[in-house]
Amino acid sequence: MKTITCKTSVICQLAAALLVFLLVTEGCERNTGDQQPREAARSAVEIVAPAGKDARWVVRTKTAEFHVLGGHPAKAFLLANGNKFTVDADLASDDRSETTIVDAKPVDDFVTQSSPKITDASGKLGTLGKRIEFVSMSTSTKLARTDAIEVYDNFPNLAVVSTSYQNTSASNLKLDRVIAQRHSLDASLLDAEAKPYQMWSFQGASVNWGNDEILPIPAKFAQENLMAAPINQGHGGGIPVNAFWTRTMGIAIGHIETLPLVLNMPVRVAKDQRVEAAIELNDAATLKPGESFAAPRTFLAVYSGDFYEPLRMYSLMLQREGWTLPKPNNQDYGVAWCGWGYQFDVTPKQMIETIPKLKELGITWATLDDRWFDTYGDWNPRKDTFPGDSIKRMVDEYHKDGLRMQIWWYPLVAEDGTGRYESHKCVVADVVKRHPDWLILDKDGKPARSMRGLATLCPAVPEVQEYTKTLAEKFIRDWGFDGHKLDNIYTVPACYNPKHHHKSPQGSIQAMADVYKIIFQTTRALKPESVTQICPCGTTPNFAWLQYMDQAVTADPVGGVQVRRRIKWYKALLGPQAAVYGDHVELSEMTRVGRDTWTEHGRDFASTLGTGGVLGTKFTWPNDNPKFKDVALTAAKEAHWKKWISLYNEKLLSRGEFRNLYVYGYDYPEGYAIEKDGAMYYAFFTKDPNTLYRGLIELRGLQPGKYRIVDYVEERDLGTIDSLNPTLATSFTGRLLVQAKKP
Repeated sequence: MKTITCKTSVICQLAAALLVFLLVTEGCERNTGDQQPREAARSAVEIVAPAGKDARWVVRTKTAEFHVLGGHPAKAFLLANGNKFTVDADLASDDRSETTIVDAKPVDDFVTQSSPKITDASGKLGTLGKRIEFVSMSTSTKLARTDAIEVYDNFPNLAVVSTSYQNTSASNLKLDRVIAQRHSLDASLLDAEAKPYQMWSFQGASVNWGNDEILPIPAKFAQENLMAAPINQGHGGGIPVNAFWTRTMGIAIGHIETLPLVLNMPVRVAKDQRVEAAIELNDAATLKPGESFAAPRTFLAVYSGDFYEPLRMYSLMLQREGWTLPKPNNQDYGVAWCGWGYQFDVTPKQMIETIPKLKELGITWATLDDRWFDTYGDWNPRKDTFPGDSIKRMVDEYHKDGLRMQIWWYPLVAEDGTGRYESHKCVVADVVKRHPDWLILDKDGKPARSMRGLATLCPAVPEVQEYTKTLAEKFIRDWGFDGHKLDNIYTVPACYNPKHHHKSPQGSIQAMADVYKIIFQTTRALKPESVTQICPCGTTPNFAWLQYMDQAVTADPVGGVQVRRRIKWYKALLGPQAAVYGDHVELSEMTRVGRDTWTEHGRDFASTLGTGGVLGTKFTWPNDNPKFKDVALTAAKEAHWKKWISLYNEKLLSRGEFRNLYVYGYDYPEGYAIEKDGAMYYAFFTKDPNTLYRGLIELRGLQPGKYRIVDYVEERDLGTIDSLNPTLATSFTGRLLVQAKKP
């Protein structure tokens, strides 16, 4: 190593002295009084004391106001373009407080005791914000109530409300029902010609297969919206958010706890035609003198747009609270074919014979669907259809041709000798024979039922979790499958099995997501490019397990309209680039032929492709079996399938950025936008596939400049537009998909 030294000691001494002088001088400059210390960041949230007769305090951001008072529901206003908008009407008894049911009697006489306490907010939603806390007292029961309202700079359109109760009386008090976020909504406050109930809604409860979770509120309407617990023979779970919107603005309520909680979020139209909404927790607690109870944290949000906006806020809040969403991998976006076209008795021969057609069409994934197994709970191959090691050999054949496979199963259920499903009569599964103590028991000590009338293994039991892990390892590591289709997944019953030592019967409900976490993490560890799909057939999902899948699914949609709406709200919940499987295209057009029977004859790939979903199908091929004629891939259908799958693989809009630029229910035609690779892609739909639209469409969200507009489905050049006037005169029937790109 070459060493550099001073040539003379004098030069070295002068250099050293100069260095010391410069360091000292710099230090002096840093410590002069001329330089002020950096001012700490301040919240932009304001809290304004009541003026005049208005007893409510105002919490204000640049985009919203929340008028608050202890013991009363907050009122929310959207601030936009110098105006203040609301559909949050005064309650019929606005001078009275939010109701609590104590010992079977309503308590609505909470009176604020003193001036509120105002501090900086300190929760997980951000480092900047304001908190205002009220203490109220019920004179009739001596029940004290503390309400804390927090508004964060990161979430300026949203208020988080925390409420707790303390028994200051000398006797026990039973909280039969705790009511929060009680609102009376009136659309006529924004439009004098509208009826009070005329607004659209998203109601997140999982109620029944095929129900519309997005609907205009009719004149007569009532729905309890039970969350987390089973309903209607096994449905349940849900997204604890109810959202309401008009053309001008919307309002939403929900809870932000990261565990599923059994509560109601009722929506009903009252006699005055206003829409009543609330969050109700039944059998909350029995408080001894001096004891307290904290209710679930709730939120109140205002927004411009439709359901996408509050669901996106809700997701971002949960992520701040600890919710972790997995990043999709490349395989999550592959076109998928499902063997369900062959129904319950599919064979390896039928699955393998389809391989050449899948490759020809550009399909990269296949699913072995329902009833390949002998017994729910044991999950071994049926000897009559999958004898010996035929299931593994089938997977190997797919892998030889570069295709990947998912396997259908239904975790946490098991046969206990009761009932039947379709042609299958239930026996007692080996897992139940060996471990009857793993079962969830109801209040009467009998096995609690999930969907299909099956007994349920308790997810809170460590041995059940370990057993589920071994099943995932068997399917992925031993048999070679590349992912899962987990079906009929909603929630689980409350567990009263004394051997499980739950602190609450809801312990099973709150542990359900842990099992899906194990399945997902085990699978990802074995195969990082795996696909785990969870299907809440026909309903909204359970928010608790959304963290533990990497491909959502529109879940047995009834027609293309449900496909489009569900893709949109999944993009809100999981992120604008989330992988959302549009389910089998055959479901996009259906005809009812009985009370619970439908024929499926859909060809509407546009509803999935145009909204950023992943294409799927369940055709049968060859098409020589009359039993499967509705889904057989005829020559005419094959050309259509090939065209749309080719378009999907070329554009891959599912990997683009979903842009929420159109308001569902008010913008017509119904519009969607995807941004990808420097271009904007738009999809417009009429009210049904046979309706003609003739007029202007607006291409929103364009950056400044001129754009060439192309109908990329029909390969038509539609001309050039300027972002200063982004409208296009056009006509189409059913749907129009266009690309906007700078020349």
